[in-house]
Amino acid sequence: MKIRPVEPGDTEDVADVFLAALAAMTYLPDLYTDAETRTFIRDVLLPNNEVWVAEEGGRVIGFAGLGEDVLRHLWVEPEAQNRGVGTALLALAKERRPQGLWLSVFQKNTGARRFYERHGFTLAELTDGRDNEEHEPDARYEWRPKRRSANPS
Repeated sequence: MKIRPVEPGDTEDVADVFLAALAAMTYLPDLYTDAETRTFIRDVLLPNNEVWVAEEGGRVIGFAGLGEDVLRHLWVEPEAQNRGVGTALLALAKERRPQGLWLSVFQKNTGARRFYERHGFTLAELTDGRDNEEHEPDARYEWRPKRRSANPS
């Protein structure tokens, strides 16, 4: 597996990963058509985030989208989950944002919640979903790096 910055030719592949991962989240309402989602990827997600892709055999199988201090997106296609792809993308996100990160995940996404907790994120807040377009309750997580203690000499 290789992780690299997103390239202009990756737009459709990123959208394919996003759509496949969303389809597996059967509790979410269908708010947008595939075409509308692809437009969002092209016109909003990619130009407004620092995006990295995970690639295997020349095929994009996951991606992460970072804002200033937020992990806005971390998606792995369902067939590639539980193989270290998300872990590698999350490690890169932490490396790129060493001051810390926060993220939101749907409360029902228990697999993702366990994943983030295993990787050092702590639950900061539970919401009722009124602030997201799916109206699905969220869990907000934070990761703050451990500070090295000063060596008193």
